[in-house]
Amino acid sequence: MGSLVDRHTGFVAALRDAGMPVSVAEGLDAVRAMQVVDLLDRNALRAAYAATVVKRPAHRATFDTLFDLWFPAAVGDGAAPPAARPQRPTQDDGTPLPPALDPEVRDLRDELRELLLTGDDAGLRQFARTAVAGFGRTPGQDSWFSSGVLRAMSPRTLMASLLEAVLNGQERGGMAERVARRTLDERITRFEDLVATEVRRRIAEDTGVERTARLAVRPPLERLDFNSASRADMAALRREVYPLARRLATRLVQRQRHGRRGRLDFRRTVRASLASGGVPLTTHHRPRRPHKPELVILCDASDSVSAFAHFTLLLTFALREQFSKVRAFAFIDATDEITEYFAPGVDVADAMTRMTSEADLVWITGRSNYGNAIKVFDRRYGDAITPKTSLLILGDARSNYGELSLPILKTMVDKARHAYWLNPEPRRSWDTGDSAASRYGELVRMYECRNLTQLAAFIEELA
Repeated sequence: MGSLVDRHTGFVAALRDAGMPVSVAEGLDAVRAMQVVDLLDRNALRAAYAATVVKRPAHRATFDTLFDLWFPAAVGDGAAPPAARPQRPTQDDGTPLPPALDPEVRDLRDELRELLLTGDDAGLRQFARTAVAGFGRTPGQDSWFSSGVLRAMSPRTLMASLLEAVLNGQERGGMAERVARRTLDERITRFEDLVATEVRRRIAEDTGVERTARLAVRPPLERLDFNSASRADMAALRREVYPLARRLATRLVQRQRHGRRGRLDFRRTVRASLASGGVPLTTHHRPRRPHKPELVILCDASDSVSAFAHFTLLLTFALREQFSKVRAFAFIDATDEITEYFAPGVDVADAMTRMTSEADLVWITGRSNYGNAIKVFDRRYGDAITPKTSLLILGDARSNYGELSLPILKTMVDKARHAYWLNPEPRRSWDTGDSAASRYGELVRMYECRNLTQLAAFIEELA
């Protein structure tokens, strides 16, 4: 039982390390759930854990990956003993035959084809173990890889024969083919996932579960560092940014409504003063006209924060629907307006490419120079900031030891209704090297913003 307790403790710790919010109480709930399920039934154990520790659907993939590592479906080979499998034939030089010429590979591909046709999940799982045992380790190397298995089995190349078998003479190109293709694609993807799971299990047995877990699991989307986000991550982030943009606009409107009263209503104030002998004890103000706030975004587009700049532009897209006017500016060591490049519906990557080739962002060196960028903005676009404007600056405040143009920035901030600075660097890195975070932070309130969780916290703090 002690071993099970240790495994439970390690599993919960791994979930937390991966960014999943698992409290002590939820860990105890999982222990109670384990008391009422058959511990030998792995699916029941998985369901019990998932019901008690998984809060969001987006966390399920991370949970499943870690569960398969801490509670593996098999130990060791997990397939037929090595002596029971025929020796793979080799060429004259001793190297294995190419997959297309290897009769064992052809037989295995035929078996895989039948499993994909029938959708036998248990059979696919066992087949994945056998395939990894036979093809997952490169000769002369100690580690395990999915690539060798997928290269030998080439499941995607089976699609044509699978469709032919499923359609059985039906007309191609219609609804039946689309449905069959989607079903078969899901089964092939499932096999690829099973291979990856088996490879991770083998690596965990060789190098340790904790180390494998750290390498295998990416943080949940809300904790994914913007600077390490891929293009696919950006597509997922775009869906999450829109509700945050609506909340940001709402917070700014509330601050305007509560922060400044309307103009003095002289007549109502004098009329009310009659009750106190002409002394205006209570002032009355005209109601403010509701309007959407205006927004100016000033974004660092240098290579050091390129991924963060992608996210910045996603945020700009989302905010355009919430503000009456959004103007976006990018800078490296010069500044240019980029609003026109990011019209609704434009792909962010394509817009970034166009911005890089067309926008005038380079002055001399093409290295970050906040001081000159601020000067250029003030000279060319200073009228973009008005008393109705919220100014949002996004960048790491690293100016390569150049000038900072603090007086000009102070003028810009004083002119704007609100001003905020989102910095994608960890707070512990501020003021290290060429960072001028604290000096800029004295003029503009600066927030660490490296992921969606921190962006949401920034928005909530505006309330």
